[in-house]
Amino acid sequence: MIEITKEYIENLKKVIETKDDKKAVEILNSLYPVEIAELYKKLDLEEAIYLYLLMDGNKAADVLMELDDNDRDKLLDKLPNEVIAKRFINEMDTDDAAELMREMDEEDQEEILSHIEDVEQAGDIIDLLKYDEGTAGGLMGTEMIVVNENWSMPQCIEEMRKQAEEEELDEIYNVYVIDDDEKLKGVLPLQKLITRPSVSKIKHVMQKDPILIHDNAEIEEVVELISKYDLVSLPVVDSIGRLVGRITVDDVIDEVKEQHEKDYQLASGISQDVETSDNVFTQTAARLPWLLLGVVGGLSNSRILGGAVAALSENPKIAFFIPLIGGTGGNVGTQSSAIVVQGLANNSLKTSQIIKQVVKEAAVALINASIISLIVFLYNYFTLGDQYITMSVSISLFAVVLFASTFGTLVPLVLDKFKINPAIATGPFIAITNDIIGMVIYIAIIALLMG
Repeated sequence: MIEITKEYIENLKKVIETKDDKKAVEILNSLYPVEIAELYKKLDLEEAIYLYLLMDGNKAADVLMELDDNDRDKLLDKLPNEVIAKRFINEMDTDDAAELMREMDEEDQEEILSHIEDVEQAGDIIDLLKYDEGTAGGLMGTEMIVVNENWSMPQCIEEMRKQAEEEELDEIYNVYVIDDDEKLKGVLPLQKLITRPSVSKIKHVMQKDPILIHDNAEIEEVVELISKYDLVSLPVVDSIGRLVGRITVDDVIDEVKEQHEKDYQLASGISQDVETSDNVFTQTAARLPWLLLGVVGGLSNSRILGGAVAALSENPKIAFFIPLIGGTGGNVGTQSSAIVVQGLANNSLKTSQIIKQVVKEAAVALINASIISLIVFLYNYFTLGDQYITMSVSISLFAVVLFASTFGTLVPLVLDKFKINPAIATGPFIAITNDIIGMVIYIAIIALLMG
């Protein structure tokens, strides 16, 4: 690995400025694709394009897929569709090519496909573009080794060699076995190629009933299967069991990472996917909606407090505990929702377990509420000297913790039921709502106890 320092960038810029192609190629050959992608952020767009056009097709395609979505879009916008087709798409696996083209408009897709010389590859990409992005079909690729169950081992080996050359496969994860109707029948262990070189039909040595997934399954199911069974590759079949593609573990890792980043931003109150490289207006548009919701929540609280102005004037100590009530409710709600969201994300929380989970959260909330309210009661009892406020704060905390825990548990479940990303429940939504409800509970109990 090469350390990309400020001096390194300055030297590279001099090479680009003088158009020293030979030196630039030497530098590019010494770097991994992910390192070249990091350089992109340090260079002007024209400088980046100069370097991209010097790279060989395979490396240029790998670098392109390492870029952030926004950086990739900026680069592609500056390149003709013919260059994109011949320099990038031609050198990519079909799943990467489909991912790249899925964000383009239909006119650009058609023009790029018209420049792809390999008709079969173009057809595979068209087939993949028909799948929704969030399905197994939208994630799979079509490059794989496929053999017929009735072939002999020598015939199988010869066909595998031929397919590996045609597909230009860098790695072979599995050899899939199909019947005459192209239905998936099993997987051929590579170990059998060595130990059973003369078997008459490979169906006698293949592993039957392999773990598979259907092309319309959601990506969450793909992640669960690969994680549960420690797979490096997962075959994808259509509705009648025909083999249509395969998903590799590296594709899943990229997808999980991307989804985690989106969920983290959503939970932090950012309404759309943004990068540090995005401009001021894009980042403002992503952050402002939840900030405005927070302002509405704050104004609502001020209205609630306005209704209790007489009590606050008579006993200002009431105001001391407003941050405690709001903060505790927000924290409890966020904790409860985070546990449920995690269970929904990794499929450890099944539909049949929902009632059990709600009951468990209620029990945890009851214990936490009792301990917290008791600690605050004892503290106020010995330090405050006001029995009405002492009772009001303790009872309010008890009620707020119970409500926040229940609310934080139910909201992500409801959102998931309506196909809305439940990660939204771990962010400002829960905190703001609990803050308002907590204030209502506090003021109501004060009014009840103190008249």
